[in-house]
Amino acid sequence: MKIAVAALVTVASGLAFAAPSLQTPEATSLLGKPLFAPPIAAEARARMEKDLAEARSLWDKDRSNADAHIWVGRRTAYLGRFREAIAIYTDGLARHADDARFLRHRGHRYITVREFPRAIADLERAAALVKGRPDEVEPDGQPNARNVPTSTLQSNIWYHLALAYYLSGDYGRAIPAWRTTRDVGRNPDNLVSASHWLYTTLRRAGRADDAAGVLAPIRADLDVIENGSYQALLLLYKGERSADQVLKAAGEGASGSAARYGVGAWHLYNGRAAEARRLFEQIVAGPDWPSFGYIGAEVELARAR
Repeated sequence: MKIAVAALVTVASGLAFAAPSLQTPEATSLLGKPLFAPPIAAEARARMEKDLAEARSLWDKDRSNADAHIWVGRRTAYLGRFREAIAIYTDGLARHADDARFLRHRGHRYITVREFPRAIADLERAAALVKGRPDEVEPDGQPNARNVPTSTLQSNIWYHLALAYYLSGDYGRAIPAWRTTRDVGRNPDNLVSASHWLYTTLRRAGRADDAAGVLAPIRADLDVIENGSYQALLLLYKGERSADQVLKAAGEGASGSAARYGVGAWHLYNGRAAEARRLFEQIVAGPDWPSFGYIGAEVELARAR
């Protein structure tokens, strides 16, 4: 049955946020395509709806609880309701103006909905707020296989800020932001994710010699938990993997799109535009439009028009 009018979900005293209908796009792609909330398998959806209900229940007990407020936003976004999540974070900032976490998460979701200038504004402000402060581990809403968080508040702020610069074509600001991302995080997962994007950005900026230096600490035996696609791409850049090996191991979903985008960009800055375009078009033919690899492919195809 089609839903013509979005349901209203009350999440704050005196406030209601509109949950998306099946006919309401969350965003418009950079190629002009309406983007609707991605499909979620029934079992996973039931689990995620339960998690969201529990987060709301906890927040209902104390509306001043910033942690609970953030989890309502995060759980809402996991369900593909990105505009609703942005509204939740905006309400959080009205209550907790100096809490960089709301800016970090809203900035991420502005990237998701292709609003890069707004993402940059939020993430630059978040970076200013946490400057000189101790870092903190950011708990995972969707834990990895070892249930070991691999990122921190500051590494996530800088990662998403650097990405927003990169997607905007501002390589001059993206390069130092990627370096900061790499230096703030202190584990192999952060090393390979930041190094992949730093290497790619330097190559896109025509700085091949500087890019080569980024590869020095990258090894096949690094204890990477969840960013294996980025590790494989870096080994490709070092000449220790072939493009076919990387693509065959990529799988589907966000990690697959990340690998395909990385190989496509590698083709692009090495002068193989046709091969790059084939991979970018393959990515955007898939369903995982919130992933960064998909957004990157959109950027490349839109620029080529």
